[in-house]
Amino acid sequence: MATCVFIQIRCTPGTTYRVAEEIALREIHSELYSTSGDYDLLMKLYIPAEADVGKYINDHLLDIGGLERSLTTMTFKVF
Repeated sequence: MATCVFIQIRCTPGTTYRVAEEIALREIHSELYSTSGDYDLLMKLYIPAEADVGKYINDHLLDIGGLERSLTTMTFKVF
């Protein structure tokens, strides 16, 4: 079973739309939202069961230019 994670992304000023477009082009997300507050984007992502969560995020997301910071929230159970 895939692991569902939520990733909040803070972008360098002026890059949010470009970062969102790059994420969309990679087709790795389930949902992607623009948000207010400390982070600019919120992404829902399903990571394949056989994949290492940290490595998957590092290899598929964190190399996008304009990402300043990210916060990953792991999920454990659906209610």
